[in-house]
Amino acid sequence: MDVLFVNWRDLSHPEGGGSERYVHRIAEGLAAAGLRVTMFCAAHDRAPADEVVNGVRIMRRGGRLTVYARALAFVRRSRPRLVVDVQNGVPFASTLVTRSPVAVALFHVHREQWPIVFGRIGGRIGWWLESVVAPWVYRRTRYVTLSEATRTELVDLGIDASRITVVPVGIEPLPAVTTQRSATPELIALGRLVPHKRVEHALEVLARLGDRWPDMRLTVVGDGWWEERLRAEAERLGVADRVLFAGFVDERTKHELLASAWVHLCPSVKEGWGLVVNEAGGHQVPTVGYTAAGGLQQSIVDGVTGVLVDDLDQMTDAVAHLIEDEDARRSLGRAAARHTASLDWPASVASFAAFLARSVRESSAGAPPGSRPEDLVRALDRIAAGVGAGEVAAPGHPGDRDTAGPTDGGGVLAWARPVPPLAARTADR
Repeated sequence: MDVLFVNWRDLSHPEGGGSERYVHRIAEGLAAAGLRVTMFCAAHDRAPADEVVNGVRIMRRGGRLTVYARALAFVRRSRPRLVVDVQNGVPFASTLVTRSPVAVALFHVHREQWPIVFGRIGGRIGWWLESVVAPWVYRRTRYVTLSEATRTELVDLGIDASRITVVPVGIEPLPAVTTQRSATPELIALGRLVPHKRVEHALEVLARLGDRWPDMRLTVVGDGWWEERLRAEAERLGVADRVLFAGFVDERTKHELLASAWVHLCPSVKEGWGLVVNEAGGHQVPTVGYTAAGGLQQSIVDGVTGVLVDDLDQMTDAVAHLIEDEDARRSLGRAAARHTASLDWPASVASFAAFLARSVRESSAGAPPGSRPEDLVRALDRIAAGVGAGEVAAPGHPGDRDTAGPTDGGGVLAWARPVPPLAARTADR
């Protein structure tokens, strides 16, 4: 095989989200351009152990923990020409078992999330793996990430800035919907229902603004093990009758709900990018989110396509302003739609291919001339130049399980849940 992606889950996984969508779209773009691409990830009961999806061979083995050992064994046995380790907190460490070039895709740093999900001791262990072990394992490896905010966090971990490339996301064409904007104020929050998504803040905003807009409603789209806690919180705040927990919805329903909303709330602790911000923007719905979330600093152009805030009080004030000022809300919404239209997968695939080509060149620089993967580098260069990179498969295959939480890049932190049956496209400095 030419390129092997190792990831702890794929897009068909019940907990799949935004980071899985990114990896799938990149893999499909490389496969469409003629490369032999394989993805190795954890098994689950909603998809077969082996299948080919839009040209990408998918192998599902092991569980949420054992997938790491199974992946390393496969890397060592299969000898791929290039490995992309997708790091969601815990590293796969393919560099320990192969001499092939290895690149790392990392979508956000989990510093704040580890203690929220695993507690003080477990959080310290997880953070040690991510902040100490992983940088050592990948000390000679190039990284790709989604945003400048994550790039800065990686530099803070001691990773040389020259080894980090930023390749933003693409957005698929939005489905046509006939849903009209709600006649009364409607807020929406999308994502997996887990603690670090902090949907409680959206409930609190609704409660605080209830006296001014008693007909305001909130739609919470997504499912997860934290749902009962959120329902209880809605009861405690006295807003349960104005909150719709829509659960997991299909793609069309998700966009119909977005199209009817006035404002999208993204109170997450951390996002690598926040795909749903741009999906909402495609329907001219501005987003209010937290600056500290990291990737939202690029998915939201502050004051232009949405509003970045520092705390719950500021989030409440920003939402109130957008509800009462229709002109401001519409202006941000129109700009958000233009921002979304500027993000496309072919450009992301081309930039990612350029990153991979550089990784292969650097890794094989000292190899004898006959053993260098020159043909792979040439193929990646062609994709980077836009030759064959535009045929990224359209959504709709069985692996396209974009839940109501396409922003989720929670990675390893989902282990804690009870397990049920306008920047440059590439910043490389």
